[in-house]
Amino acid sequence: MRVKEIIHNCEDSMKKAIEAVLREFASVRTGRATPSLVEGLHVDYYGTPTLLKQLASISVPDAHLLVIQPWDATVIPEIEKAIQRSNLGINPVCDGKIIRLSLPPLSKERRDELVKLVGKMAEEGRISLRTIRHHAKESIEKLEKDKLISEDDKFRGIQELQKVIDKYNARLEEILKDKEREILEH
Repeated sequence: MRVKEIIHNCEDSMKKAIEAVLREFASVRTGRATPSLVEGLHVDYYGTPTLLKQLASISVPDAHLLVIQPWDATVIPEIEKAIQRSNLGINPVCDGKIIRLSLPPLSKERRDELVKLVGKMAEEGRISLRTIRHHAKESIEKLEKDKLISEDDKFRGIQELQKVIDKYNARLEEILKDKEREILEH
């Protein structure tokens, strides 16, 4: 494996790390209703943890209301439990066939908590990026140690690796700032 391959694989892994952070951010409530708030919740469906989006249709009739319509009505109590266990801070209202989630306006305190939460999620993303960089750097150093590349190639490879990590760290910061702005504005 050559340096360019290592850096290419590293970049692929970093893209996936950023996508994971984006998925986590999507589950954080802002002021607007969106299906991504609940789609990823795991519901105990006959003893098997199953994603809510596989058990029900989720619609957004207006900006402050989510409607969950399970295909199997017997799973409604489990869906309600999963929603209550989540950190959404919303109580489900059920009429026996559908579950309504009314999203009240966020208080200043709740907005501050959510900003801290996305900050922690972003930090986990940064840690993932650093870990990926560390493994790639070790691989490049091993190539030089095994005499497969020169010392100059190693230093060029590490410099290239640093450019990649800087690019993805900047992307992560941009995503974090956008999410914080979204939380504080609504």
